[in-house]
Amino acid sequence: MYAICAWDLQCDDETKQGGFIITPYGQPTITVETLEIAQFISLLLKNKPLRNVINPLTSKVVLILGRFSDERKPVLDALRDELRKHDYLPVVFDFEKAAGRDLTETFSTLAHLARFIIVDPADPSSIPHEMATHVPHCVVPVQPLLIEDDSRNGDAMFQDLRQHYHWVLPAYHYQDTASLLASFKEHLITPAEQKAQELEQRIPGK
Repeated sequence: MYAICAWDLQCDDETKQGGFIITPYGQPTITVETLEIAQFISLLLKNKPLRNVINPLTSKVVLILGRFSDERKPVLDALRDELRKHDYLPVVFDFEKAAGRDLTETFSTLAHLARFIIVDPADPSSIPHEMATHVPHCVVPVQPLLIEDDSRNGDAMFQDLRQHYHWVLPAYHYQDTASLLASFKEHLITPAEQKAQELEQRIPGK
């Protein structure tokens, strides 16, 4: 979708949309679900003054972080579909192609726009630096999503972050996609929303 110019498109409830990549080759892949959100997120990434007037605490954006190989794609698709059912706007940040000087600013912009963040560290070697860098400065609920019985799942890293930053939530461990969806609202959405509301109440004037 990067650099596309589209005018007067007519979309309705039957129009199939999804999987729009809004970043150019060689930059971290950011994927959104609709043309409208593609335009909105792209504009915010390029326009800092506009970002400053957006209140992220009223947003429906949920940022999904991870490395989404073909093996992980079923989980990614399930996350996006389930979030849409609950009236959220999933935005996927794929660390598979994360490189370059723009990574930090892009990540920070998306994180501050999000209602909450889901981290799926199937390959945790790509995640610690980003978490350690941004979690202290971005007070947004972080919900780790970990595979049970995987020695690489990064549980120790998130436990350490939780000791210092209360907006990092207890990790949700799941066995497979079916078990993930069976308790998605109870174990992911509800804790993240409760923490988001708690953070709202701590802001002066709220």
